[in-house]
Amino acid sequence: MSSGLLVERHGPVGWLVFDRPEVGNAMDAAMLSALPAAWAELDADPAVRVIVNTGAGERFQTGLDVVQLSRDPAALREHSRQTRRAELKITAWHTKVAKPVIAAVNGLCAGGGLHFVADADIVIAASDAEFTDPHVSVGQATAFEGIALSRRMAAETIARMALAGRHERIGAARAYQLGMISEIVDPPERLRERAQELAETIARNSPAAMAATKRALWGALESGLSDACVTGAAELMGMWGHPDQLEGPAAFAERREPRWAEPGPPVREAHR
Repeated sequence: MSSGLLVERHGPVGWLVFDRPEVGNAMDAAMLSALPAAWAELDADPAVRVIVNTGAGERFQTGLDVVQLSRDPAALREHSRQTRRAELKITAWHTKVAKPVIAAVNGLCAGGGLHFVADADIVIAASDAEFTDPHVSVGQATAFEGIALSRRMAAETIARMALAGRHERIGAARAYQLGMISEIVDPPERLRERAQELAETIARNSPAAMAATKRALWGALESGLSDACVTGAAELMGMWGHPDQLEGPAAFAERREPRWAEPGPPVREAHR
């Protein structure tokens, strides 16, 4: 049975692609089961320095495939259990991915698809991308997606999207103004090319330093200012004496590309 996911590698960039375009890349039981292993596979691959997450076809991700899940009671019970205990394992943040993650949003991102926007490190979108949260329009509450998005956007913006439900969509230009995304790609057909370019640029940096930076920044979102600074200082000092700290200045002085140390295994307590 297909997992509904494609895992690809292009140079130093790993790609995790939702691959159910016929249903807007909605998450069925197979995809929900496959996502944790797919993230872990790319995070553990030393040849992969950055991960890009996108959707096949005309839509990025449209949340749960409620029709399919209704036909699979066991899968629905497991997803309900994880939701009830706040133990979802579908995004890079949920699965503690240590590497930089770029969400490249093509077309519509709806409902549960917002998880992957909220939990990415960087979000870029095609000029025709749209974002909507239809939960309240089908009698459901918005919770995890809106809470996570509030870490990068103003609270009123999240509340308006959540309360307007399917009756309002945010286009790419407005999403950029609101800080949901950091770049608009036009024409839309160039989204994957641009995501690869951006990922390759990021991949030129020290893997160890990027992992430490990511832990410090995400940790700051989960603690007070003083605690975050103490934790950040520990990450900063953790790079002292690392080979990359010597290699970076040497490469700069010699006007060459740095030869970074091979990354170690993922740190599974990255940001939880």
